[in-house]
Amino acid sequence: MKLNYKIIFHFLGLLLLFNGGFMLVSTLVSFLYEDGVTFQLSLSGILTLIVGLLAMVFTRRHEKEMNKREGYIVVSFGWIIMALSGTLPYVLTGSIPSFTNAFFETMSGFTTTGASILNDIEAVPKGVLFWRSLTHWIGGMGIIVLAIAILPLLGIGGMQLFAAEAPGPSADKLHPRITDTAKRLWLIYFGYTAAETLLLSVAGMSFFDAINHSLCTLSTGGFSTKNASVSYWNGEPIIQYIIILFMFLAGTNFVLSYFAFKGKVQKIIHDEEFKLYFKFIAVFTIIAAVIIYFRADISASSIAHPMVWGEAESAFRHSLFQVLAIITTTGFVTADYTMWTPLLVVLFFGLMFLGGSAGSTSGGVKVVRHLILIKNGFLEFKRTLHPNAILPVRYNKRAISGDIVFNILAFFILYMLSFIIGALVFSMFEIDFKSSIGLAASSLGNVGPALGDFGPVNNYSALPPLAQWWASFLMLIGRLELFTVLILFTPFFWRNR
Repeated sequence: MKLNYKIIFHFLGLLLLFNGGFMLVSTLVSFLYEDGVTFQLSLSGILTLIVGLLAMVFTRRHEKEMNKREGYIVVSFGWIIMALSGTLPYVLTGSIPSFTNAFFETMSGFTTTGASILNDIEAVPKGVLFWRSLTHWIGGMGIIVLAIAILPLLGIGGMQLFAAEAPGPSADKLHPRITDTAKRLWLIYFGYTAAETLLLSVAGMSFFDAINHSLCTLSTGGFSTKNASVSYWNGEPIIQYIIILFMFLAGTNFVLSYFAFKGKVQKIIHDEEFKLYFKFIAVFTIIAAVIIYFRADISASSIAHPMVWGEAESAFRHSLFQVLAIITTTGFVTADYTMWTPLLVVLFFGLMFLGGSAGSTSGGVKVVRHLILIKNGFLEFKRTLHPNAILPVRYNKRAISGDIVFNILAFFILYMLSFIIGALVFSMFEIDFKSSIGLAASSLGNVGPALGDFGPVNNYSALPPLAQWWASFLMLIGRLELFTVLILFTPFFWRNR
């Protein structure tokens, strides 16, 4: 079956229209704050809209049917096209004149990684900072899912795209029609963002800081408007607790949020992934808090304001914040966890491979995959003793098919192989071992802060240009969960069948 190239370019044009529209929203922010780059941001949006419109016009006569191969191509190249066009606000305003740096920043934004090459964030015009945060917000739920909500207007079915965008082990749907699912998810996503913005504003943040941090929290991104990240507000615990709450919600399956609003609380309580996700956060927070509480000498790890680490509340808050920031792959920073004893450094490095819940905006391997791997591992002991017994893996009291278990095993092996290759390539750029493994884990898991020279209190400006392109690739395959992108590198994918 030949590829329907017209529908591919038609959909890429639609994505550019979305991108251009969001750029114009940033233009409005620039105009309101009179930051001096309104014209450049307007030009960025208009150019993107024109290219997108031309692509849609020239491909308007296309077959409406989209198969799975075309879905994978649209998703993978859609993210690349979004990142390429997303560099315009940075380049045209001169905020990031280097194209490589601008592409890295944009890819980091859309993949919700939160790694930045900016040395002085607070000197960047507000309109550009808002665009930077918007890239997180767009990428968080997935620009593809947003587009699916209006696909019926184009007469295109969206199931193939949804499968490619969210290829996790579960396929919970809130409504039989995928477009209605997308609309409900976006409504929850938008509602959480608005609620956090309001709460942060009431707690003492400026409205601009509040909306930017809300956009980046719900997307589990990590870009901040301050050089010191959230540690800028270390003297205001209520602000950090609000961000903690919404990081937790963002790392939870959004389907559970829907059930909560419908009053189906039992579905949340009995969800195995949610219970393990909560236990992971609780256990790792307690471990970190106890170590911090009894190690007052690590108070030097504070960033913006001095803290009394001997106080239980302070130790608990910063432990909980950093554990959540890493598990949910949000990447906000309140303290330099690489100064919290070698044990905690190893702990936080391990958390980079955990990830939040499936169906959330977080990156990483995802808790449900770990859960099924653990269950299957224990069942292997029973199968050894009882080779003739039929012992399926059960999740939420339902038997999981062997195909899903094999898919998860393949994903985990591929993920670890990608991490190893990623670290090896970084080491080729004469980056030390600690920094290389930190960069690979952080980029692939869309975490943001890494280890060594690229830890929580540093940025990625020292990363060589070629290493930035490699990190961008790892961010992309990590965000789209490996298979969606890597399948494009297989010869059989391109064979006409």
